[in-house]
Amino acid sequence: MIEARRGLRFLLNDEEIALADAAPDETLLDWLRLRRSLRGTKEGCAEGDCGACTVLVGRLCGGQLVYEGVNACIRFLGSLDGCHVVTVEHLKGRDGTLHPVQQAMVDFHGSQCGFCTPGFVMSLYGLWMRSPDPSDEEIEKALQGNLCRCTGYEAIIRAARAVSSYGQGGTDALALERDAVASRLKAMRDGRRVEIGEGRQRLVVPASVDDLAAVLEAEPAATIVAGSTDVGLWVTKFMREISPAVFIGGLQELQAISEANGFVTIGAGVSYSQARSFLAQRIPALGTLIDRIGGDQVRNMGTIGGNIANGSPIGDMPPPLIALGATVTLRRGGERRSVPLEDFFIAYGKQDRRPGEFVEALHVPLPKDGAHFSVYKVTKRRDEDITAALGAFHLGIEGGTVSSARIAYGGMAATPKRARAVEAALTGQPWSQETVEAALAAYDEDYQPISDMRASAEYRMLAAKNLLRRFFIETTGTKKPFTVKRYEEA
Repeated sequence: MIEARRGLRFLLNDEEIALADAAPDETLLDWLRLRRSLRGTKEGCAEGDCGACTVLVGRLCGGQLVYEGVNACIRFLGSLDGCHVVTVEHLKGRDGTLHPVQQAMVDFHGSQCGFCTPGFVMSLYGLWMRSPDPSDEEIEKALQGNLCRCTGYEAIIRAARAVSSYGQGGTDALALERDAVASRLKAMRDGRRVEIGEGRQRLVVPASVDDLAAVLEAEPAATIVAGSTDVGLWVTKFMREISPAVFIGGLQELQAISEANGFVTIGAGVSYSQARSFLAQRIPALGTLIDRIGGDQVRNMGTIGGNIANGSPIGDMPPPLIALGATVTLRRGGERRSVPLEDFFIAYGKQDRRPGEFVEALHVPLPKDGAHFSVYKVTKRRDEDITAALGAFHLGIEGGTVSSARIAYGGMAATPKRARAVEAALTGQPWSQETVEAALAAYDEDYQPISDMRASAEYRMLAAKNLLRRFFIETTGTKKPFTVKRYEEA
């Protein structure tokens, strides 16, 4: 067995960092501000909502160096081994003056009080590198995770449109140094497990998935940290103890997504951003849903496997995957078992996951030709908001009759849950307005929602029923569906 390395290694701007004293719950934001005095990265919400703490993290993905905006406030140091962290202090133009993104923000008055400005600059920097001449829709999507109380956003959007008139991405420092940075990151990969600390202050970065299985067999109570979009709040908001923490975000083996024999297989470490294009081409409704999960920073960090494993009743991915008939592969040591995803969720906060077991992959059947599949998310605001109710509908219709029905909701029960009584009321009946209206009474058999800060029980029930009505309208073409879209006609 190879001896574990006792420190993290990563790049911070142009400096190589070797860190042997990282705590399992130490955030990148705190480390930057308190230990490195890099205070351009701000703390606004400490929960990944406002974007004031946005930095770029570069990582090797399939041999390519990819930079993504992330929330430093909920990103732990343990997740950075072998990565390149870029903060706003590293930005500059070729002649040492302001970077094109910064100069555009100045000239178009994109900053007022200035608190949120570094986060906006870093988000726009990430956008500019991947799309030098973005559309307004791309700009707004890139800024979903950044909040500003002053400008009204229009000035920032004007600045984003103009960045390429101040400089070209190919001459940017990160572009010119990309090969050199990739080589430095590759050199940091020594195939060794990382272990830092002892007892209640211990973090582990496994060397491989097999190593992860061994770690969890020895430490079944350890906290698995993938994207930390949920675990991060355990620390910053609930002050929970997460040690020993096992960081799996760097395990390439868990980041594969593929299609074969009518199934899509998604590794547990695949992020929303990684999955979005692949899924949207095969199951368009999932691409649309992913666009409404958090902001870019959350989508870059959060993983589909993590959204399943944490078992939240308002997680966005479980209902549509249940409606599609997905299964989950669970692993403990060298043993694997497959469980229907709907059976994985047992009760609030309880999943069918044994000590030392972890989610390894998801297997999602593709909808068959002629099947109807849609997902609808109900929130108080359209972008970057937590679900009040989410409905997923998967119907087979043959000769005008419902031949099969799988319907699942989030936010309506203590777990993501199928609407089995509603399904039964639809199956074998004509797909008609009369059938839909008659089936609405079955909702009372399936769900007894609660009232909370996001919605009342009455609202949730009415919204759930109306989503079935909407699904009927959209599948029959009896009325043009109304969707608010700024960039295409409704």
